[in-house]
Amino acid sequence: MQRFVQLALDFLAGPDPVLPPPAVASAPMADAPPAEPMSAVFQPGTWHHPRANRRVRLAGCEVGYEFKRGKRRTIGLSVGPDGLSVRAPRWTTVGEVEAFIQEKSGWVLDKLRASRERAGALERARTVWADGAEFDFLGQRVRLVLDSAHAPAQAGAALEPGEGTAPPVLRLGLARTATEVQIRDAAQAWLMRQAQQVFRESLDRFAPQLGVSYRQLRLSSAGTRWGSASADGTIRLNWRLIHLKPEMIDYVVVHELSHLRHMDHSPQFWDVVASVMPDHLDRRQALRRAAVPLRD
Repeated sequence: MQRFVQLALDFLAGPDPVLPPPAVASAPMADAPPAEPMSAVFQPGTWHHPRANRRVRLAGCEVGYEFKRGKRRTIGLSVGPDGLSVRAPRWTTVGEVEAFIQEKSGWVLDKLRASRERAGALERARTVWADGAEFDFLGQRVRLVLDSAHAPAQAGAALEPGEGTAPPVLRLGLARTATEVQIRDAAQAWLMRQAQQVFRESLDRFAPQLGVSYRQLRLSSAGTRWGSASADGTIRLNWRLIHLKPEMIDYVVVHELSHLRHMDHSPQFWDVVASVMPDHLDRRQALRRAAVPLRD
């Protein structure tokens, strides 16, 4: 990117070039490679946190990061949807902080690129709630159909098999003139009812295997976590898990139930998880890659 910019500046600053006579048009070479998209040639060169108060250059990229001091012993780096955040002890100099960021530049840039890619995937996964919209239910695509004649006895929604290779159909008892908000609320109410049933079945299956008992299940709509467990036996699970495959749901259920044995992430905790789910690391990685918006 720097070479491209320098060539452009040299061209603008120099004398008028002598242009050759126009060439006679000819047919393109049969073996010429296809042109690469610009996004594949030029990578994004700036990463600015919305609350950035300092900037640093890493491998030719400008990174604006949020910097705060606090009561801590070490410098901490974290990369989230907003970008890079840096926390440092009160006595650490700015020079030491930036030297540490430079030392970890590879990790920082990898995380920033991954975060940007994930943000794009999440945006593409967002559902525009309208007749004919599609979304994931237990890892499979479902198509939404508005049908004002749908029987109220079916709670205003029913899942029907699709024809041939077509995806299943969720038929909502709404008129085609329904607004996006009305459609979203009706569809999500159905999804939450399914989540209650699926989550409870998973909890009831794994709790005896782990030697624990939970007191109650509550649905969550948290924007940053899939689940949580309280010492009183309350399990909270994000209802949007219902979009994912059952094996990912089971992983979150086992994770939270295991906290009723160990309220931490110690080796002993992970031993409990592994006792009923030996492939928990693979499931955890799949969950991290899942593109499910946690907010509407």
